[in-house]
Amino acid sequence: MDFKRADFPQGFLFGAATAAYQIEGHQFGGAGPTHWDTFAAGPGNVVRAEDGAVACDHYHRFGEDLDLLKDAGMDAYRFSTSWARVMPDGQTVNPEGLDYYDRLIDAMLERGLKPFQTLYHWELPAALADKGGWMNRDTCAYFADFADVITDRIGDRVDAIATINEPWCISFLSHFLGLHAPGLRDIRAAARAMHHINLAHGVAMSRLRAKGMKNCGIVINFDHTEAQDDSAAAAQAATTWDAIMNRWFVEAVTKGTYPKEALAGLGPHMPDGWQNDMAEISQPIDFLGVNYYTRHNVTHDANAVWPHITSEDGPGDKTQMGWEIYPDGLYGFLTRLSRDHVGDLPIYVTENGMAWDDTVENGAVYDPVRMKFVSDHMLAAKRAIADGANVQGFFYWSLLDNYEWAYGYEKRFGMIHVDFETLKRTPKASYHALKTAIAR
Repeated sequence: MDFKRADFPQGFLFGAATAAYQIEGHQFGGAGPTHWDTFAAGPGNVVRAEDGAVACDHYHRFGEDLDLLKDAGMDAYRFSTSWARVMPDGQTVNPEGLDYYDRLIDAMLERGLKPFQTLYHWELPAALADKGGWMNRDTCAYFADFADVITDRIGDRVDAIATINEPWCISFLSHFLGLHAPGLRDIRAAARAMHHINLAHGVAMSRLRAKGMKNCGIVINFDHTEAQDDSAAAAQAATTWDAIMNRWFVEAVTKGTYPKEALAGLGPHMPDGWQNDMAEISQPIDFLGVNYYTRHNVTHDANAVWPHITSEDGPGDKTQMGWEIYPDGLYGFLTRLSRDHVGDLPIYVTENGMAWDDTVENGAVYDPVRMKFVSDHMLAAKRAIADGANVQGFFYWSLLDNYEWAYGYEKRFGMIHVDFETLKRTPKASYHALKTAIAR
């Protein structure tokens, strides 16, 4: 790889990221059903109707996985705590779940890894989905209670807490486009979910601050948006999509506002009195997590429903997901967010990675495309730092091949190959290359 640890500021954190439902094995330890379990059981929602029942069995194998992080010379581990494991019905505490996260945190610290916790990475308890899920304002209050419970147990040992991971995916992708659980295609459901997930961040932050917690923030996903051509209609489409995809959540958190281009369609469907929530949503954060993968080119489509947009992947090389590899987009967001939204606030690249059809041959996995992908995106972050962005860490997505949501176990993002029959772990060439690059 074309970088080394010394190319980055003193104290810059190198790490990898995972999410609870994608790796733990949700059938273990008394976890309750989630809306991903029920979504996966519906026809055509998930490849082969696969779910996270066993996943990578990280629940039993976390010691082995954390050893791989330590052996790579990683500084930090970004993980999530499953709401449905800690509170199987969304409200009642499961002591077995709390004990598991106790053991997990202690195991990280024993290996010198800084724990970067995410409170919510998509595993909504099914009992709360029955009550309307993120369309129901009450879910925000239940989430604040979960934040209290898990923080009381492990908050004394974590280095950072992110409230929510990728609110756009939780709300618009899942309630308007219908591609993730709960699989709705309903503008009113989407508008309410898009506001309530922001409110959930705000009320959780209020609870964390009441406990005196430091280093608390949110993780937002961004997708580089460009017009397909030079027409005014395409330019307007790009502005509208950027407002929905990239600006809605970060402007709410940092400015207490929603972009007018998105409100043009969503406004009539917003919950009554939403404006009164913006002060709590926009209370100060200590860091911003940035998830970035690709770019899309958009144009106006008068025959489509609002936002009257069609989208296509950019022209460059593609990953196994079909996503264009476009490192300049990461540089663009890191500098843009620093300039327009957070100033000198610390920024972490909390997810960046690529899927590839990796196979084990002669006991090894050779993944040169991923090696170049990681190197090029690390260099994009380095350029952003040189141009004034306060980027303080980079977490590769993902440590392990895992349950890739609607794609089941078909798309492999990991630096470590997982055989989903035997659960054997095989570090890929990219893992070894990164280990060399960040060696002290």
